[in-house]
Amino acid sequence: MLVLGICSLKGGVGKTSVTLGLASAALQRGIRTLVIDLDPQADATMALAAQRADRLDVATVLDDPRAWSVERSIGASGWATTGLDVMLGSARSADHDGPGGEDLERLAFALSFVGEYDLVLIDCPPSLGGLTRAGLTAADRAVVVTEPGLFAVMAVGRALRTIDELRRGPARRLQPLGVVVNRVQGRSSEQAFRLEELRATYGPLVLSPEIPERSVLQQAQGAGRSVHSWPGKPAAELARAFDLLLDRALRSPHTS
Repeated sequence: MLVLGICSLKGGVGKTSVTLGLASAALQRGIRTLVIDLDPQADATMALAAQRADRLDVATVLDDPRAWSVERSIGASGWATTGLDVMLGSARSADHDGPGGEDLERLAFALSFVGEYDLVLIDCPPSLGGLTRAGLTAADRAVVVTEPGLFAVMAVGRALRTIDELRRGPARRLQPLGVVVNRVQGRSSEQAFRLEELRATYGPLVLSPEIPERSVLQQAQGAGRSVHSWPGKPAAELARAFDLLLDRALRSPHTS
């Protein structure tokens, strides 16, 4: 089981969209996947059209990480009848977003009770609080999402330093998979400058391909559908990009 922690330290860069794109790619090729929605906004839960009836949520798991809470906090995604599940997000998870370290290993412990999945995607909040640190502590590989803008690029360095800090502490197996550059506009000179800045600073950690800015991604999410099931050439272009990023993740050696 490969566990990917998807994070960003700046809101609005499309972190959840990248999580959903990877989930879509995994579903398309029959990889049994669990999305853990750690973001208190719970956008991934909504976009995945997760079944909530008689379900608990990730906050309950963090309150009491045991087999019963894990089982009752996972619902099927509405994207497909099988193969993609969601540990439901909740605004209550913000109670665990403090600076203290007492909750850091709770999610990692809870993962020992999940079912037989090939891939776990943890959608972390866009901050350096306790929830992001707990998500990364539970992960094998960390994906940092950014966009080619000044403030987002500056946040990449802080995210990578946090990953390194966790590796030297509670998350011994954590490694950075790399930086996903999202919302790339082909004709922006400012974005082209920031892309070159990223490549010069972080070299091979900048993953290929970049994710282009396409409105169909928001359209598919708003309709509760995967990008791989959305018609048209722009959706196919996005699907191909997420396929290649998923390939990169699956080639990464990992242990769980």
